[in-house]
Amino acid sequence: MDDRELLARLARGDEAAYDTIFRAWYAPLVRAAHGMVRDGAVAEELVQDAMLELWRRREQLDAEGSPQAYLFRATRNRALNHLRHLAVQRRSAGELVAEEARDPSAPTELVAQELEAAVKEAIAGLPPRCREVFEMSRVRGLKYAEIADTLGVTVKAVEANMGRALRILRVQLRPWLPQGREL
Repeated sequence: MDDRELLARLARGDEAAYDTIFRAWYAPLVRAAHGMVRDGAVAEELVQDAMLELWRRREQLDAEGSPQAYLFRATRNRALNHLRHLAVQRRSAGELVAEEARDPSAPTELVAQELEAAVKEAIAGLPPRCREVFEMSRVRGLKYAEIADTLGVTVKAVEANMGRALRILRVQLRPWLPQGREL
């Protein structure tokens, strides 16, 4: 079966034609990609992506073209993109190391600022009574009995509002909490 016939059958969605192309070109494409990226697993992933794209674009392929040419070009482009991405990662990592050398506390300070903003936003989003009880307990340091006297409610009501506030905050601040930690 020649390339034209294979592409025509592929365009019609013939899985057997796709299988024929896959079996014929997979190994040579992996070798070519490996020669560029020097990583067998990455090479296989790049070729699998190219093969998948061949199937997705089967109806738009040039009927006069060659599946071999398309696949080698697609694999080469993916390998080059991968190498560019690695270069950007290396450059970024170098810049981050240089930044940390200049100011080692910069990332920590940024995370602390983000966490502080998230906590303030979560507290502001509490229902009014829960927020009031939470702030009296955690910010002003009052005991539950003192809060109950100040608000004219029972200690049980203070406990209930505090429990509700903590449940809401736990959900809102989940991305900031280490696994298994509680507020």
